[in-house]
Amino acid sequence: MNTPQSLIINSAFQCPEQHWVEGPGGTLVIRPERRPAAYEIFDIRNNTRRTEELPQVNDIRQRVDRWRDADYPGVTSVSRRLLEHWHDRAARQHPFYFCQLEAIETLIWWVEAAAEYRQGIYVPGDGGPWERLCNKMATGAGKTTVMAMIITWQVLNALTYPKRNKDFSRAVFIVAPGLTVKDRLRVLYPGEPDNYYDAFSLCPSEALRQKLNQAVIRIENWHTLMPLKEPKRSVVKKGAESDAAFARRVLGPLVSFRDIVVINDEAHHAYRKPPELKISKKVAEEQGIDLDEATRWIEGLDRIHKTRRIQRCFDLSATPFAPTGKASTDTALFDWIVSDFGLNDAIEAGLVKTPRVVVRDDALPDARTLRSRLYHIYRDPSVSEDLNRKAQPHEALPKLVQDAYTLLGADWRITLQQWQDAGHHSPPVMLTVCNRTETAARIEHYFSHGDAHWPELHAPTKTLRVDSKVLEKAELGEAAAADKDYEAKLKAIIDAADLPETRKEALLELKKEDLLRAIVDSVGKRGGAGQELQKVVSVAMLSEGWDAKNVTHIMGLRAFTSQLLCEQVIGRGLRRVSYDTDDNGLFIPEYVNVFGVPLSISQNVGDAGEAPPPPKPSTQIEVLPDRGALEIRWPNVLRIETVVRPTLTVDWTRVEALQLNPAATPISTDLAPALGGATDMSKVTRIDLEALPDGFRLQRLTFQAARKGFAELRQSFKGTEGFLVFQLIRLVEHFLTSNLLDIPSLFHQDPLRKRILVALNIDLVVQHLLRYVREQNTTKLEPIYDEENPIGSTAQMRTWYTTKPATPTVKSHISHVVGDSAWEQYAANAFERSPNVIAYAKNDHLGFQVHYLWAGSRRRYIPDFIVRLSNGKTLALEIKGEDSPQNRAKRDALDEWVKAVNAAGGFGEWVWGVAFRPEEVHDVIAGI
Repeated sequence: MNTPQSLIINSAFQCPEQHWVEGPGGTLVIRPERRPAAYEIFDIRNNTRRTEELPQVNDIRQRVDRWRDADYPGVTSVSRRLLEHWHDRAARQHPFYFCQLEAIETLIWWVEAAAEYRQGIYVPGDGGPWERLCNKMATGAGKTTVMAMIITWQVLNALTYPKRNKDFSRAVFIVAPGLTVKDRLRVLYPGEPDNYYDAFSLCPSEALRQKLNQAVIRIENWHTLMPLKEPKRSVVKKGAESDAAFARRVLGPLVSFRDIVVINDEAHHAYRKPPELKISKKVAEEQGIDLDEATRWIEGLDRIHKTRRIQRCFDLSATPFAPTGKASTDTALFDWIVSDFGLNDAIEAGLVKTPRVVVRDDALPDARTLRSRLYHIYRDPSVSEDLNRKAQPHEALPKLVQDAYTLLGADWRITLQQWQDAGHHSPPVMLTVCNRTETAARIEHYFSHGDAHWPELHAPTKTLRVDSKVLEKAELGEAAAADKDYEAKLKAIIDAADLPETRKEALLELKKEDLLRAIVDSVGKRGGAGQELQKVVSVAMLSEGWDAKNVTHIMGLRAFTSQLLCEQVIGRGLRRVSYDTDDNGLFIPEYVNVFGVPLSISQNVGDAGEAPPPPKPSTQIEVLPDRGALEIRWPNVLRIETVVRPTLTVDWTRVEALQLNPAATPISTDLAPALGGATDMSKVTRIDLEALPDGFRLQRLTFQAARKGFAELRQSFKGTEGFLVFQLIRLVEHFLTSNLLDIPSLFHQDPLRKRILVALNIDLVVQHLLRYVREQNTTKLEPIYDEENPIGSTAQMRTWYTTKPATPTVKSHISHVVGDSAWEQYAANAFERSPNVIAYAKNDHLGFQVHYLWAGSRRRYIPDFIVRLSNGKTLALEIKGEDSPQNRAKRDALDEWVKAVNAAGGFGEWVWGVAFRPEEVHDVIAGI
């Protein structure tokens, strides 16, 4: 077997079959079996490392494997349908990762599996009164999708089996570690346009998807769990907030439910501190612990449990460890972990970038560890002593730190040039994680005032120092203390950014804490405040919600007492830019180069070899507001019902003309006073119907005739009365606007006079028409619309990014056409050139879909293009290189969709077409 060229050796979509282990001489060799659930303890004092297995998780893995192989005995029918649907790769555009499926399977196993599959397994709690279960999943492994799976499983079962309230609930309370994460978790609301339930096709049928809308979900930042503060100047002292009042404030609409399900995102922030545990402030800071956050988070949930009961809590975290109170390197993972897919597993499956750390250099190594001093820079005595003092920003950094920046900067410069040559819109980012605010200020000064060796690093407006106190206030929604210098630096970043002036003005009006959060959240995102940043300097690890994908270099300048702390820092730079695969179906590796973070698994950057190519540049695909005239709208049809009901029909070719005699129908009259048989002609007054045109509108006459016809037919009609009225209106309207009324006088053929004649002969008209009406059964296609979002539009598309080739558009509301194939690009070119095309959009991230049945299950069909033609019609176009039974089933469904939408009306006339060869695109758009 050839030695793999990267650390990626497993498919992301299958159970890992092998893993790396340390072999002779410190090299990595492959062991042909799945990596056991474990974590590593790295003792920097003694330069030792040991692996601690998680026997409970390994036992659970085996039980879940056997349970899966036995076809999930014990589960409800709803859970079985969900599991089968989630394992069906054809049911969605992107299959679920193995780790996502294993995580949700393990939770379902614990709650529902037959007793013999759980016998002997005990999952400890945290000492509190409510149960906790934790899925340990590395950054980038898709935790938010697993949350959506948990909600789907819980809610659908709760609605189907309302008496199983100890197992299932439709009331879900989600706690986030900050506002950034909270904002991103809104995809868990079923009503959001970009919700994960639709994006990942989580429901196996439309009926279950509609049922899911009955979920009651509340997402809150953990700060909401803080006790309410009394106003300092309040005259009336109300006392402490009661538990009931606390629950009403925090839970909102969930307060009427009992047995609530809680989901803790980034759950390592929420642990119950034993009373005997003493943790010093220094140890807490060294281990990255916020004691107040952890305490308040748990205390808040305890208060909710007192009044509303927490049925079960699901924890998700990449690093679910609790503090030990010791200054040693030991950390204690949560005892209630039931599944584990750690950073090592994620690296081997290619879910994240591969970290590359320094293993050697040409300088004198560390005397104690014999490692390169760049491996853990902070542990060098000259560095730790210098960086632990209250130095001024202008004071020089330790020489080893400057040398490290010169080396790391040299590689960053090469990466910058590669990314520019490749066409990236944002530069690669170098992230520095510091030990204290003074160190961060010195590093900012080093980059901003020309101290750095490389000229490319001298960019004050492309360097962001994250003030942790200001960012914390932003997460709390509070105002930070005044700091005009820092605020001026933030505004300088905005002033220098290549953004529209209106966007700049809106950003500059923000308070500094909100402006900082806007910049941090948009690092590397085109059109965002942080799109052009090259360097981010931070104390601690930033927030877990930070998802910048363009971090390519990391500098660690703080103590790292455990591998979990290393993972937290490295996790800020692990998100991939693209998800392209090689010929073997494995993800193509991407890299982040690391100095100063002693991560145990990595790929050596000291080894000789060709540098990896930069990841493909991403293109921002967005709606262009100034092209509003090119907007395309469509109905969001959930399903099409076939309705069989009686229908009134008329063979109009057999209907004889009805002659109306104007001479026998007066339309005006004169009146005069009369007395004793005599009249006073000098006092004549006229009543003229022509002077009252509003009383003879066609719509009014139509309804009058239909009402009379209804009275005649209602007893014998087999369908509903409403449908009878609807049909009579349609038939009468056709009759009155046709040439089947014979009026011999040209004078009375004036439209108003004609309508007056009809009104005065309405009974004759009705009787004449009913002679030709026949009743028969007919089949009708009736579209059922999505009540939450009945109308789709290109204007609703959210901005997204792609590394695929993308071509700017002219005739589209969307900025680019993404080329998934040469055919699609050919079609786009044809639309741009054709005079028959007014507007078009590739159906990518738009949400236009047609449901169809195949192999006994409901599928989603996404036509390739939507085209608005110059003749007023809207074309749904499919491009297919070959035909198949499944493709024919898709076209049948699209044909039915078009017929139903056209029959219902309101969306113009729709047509559909398919091109089996590129050149047929011209024929399709010209022939409609």
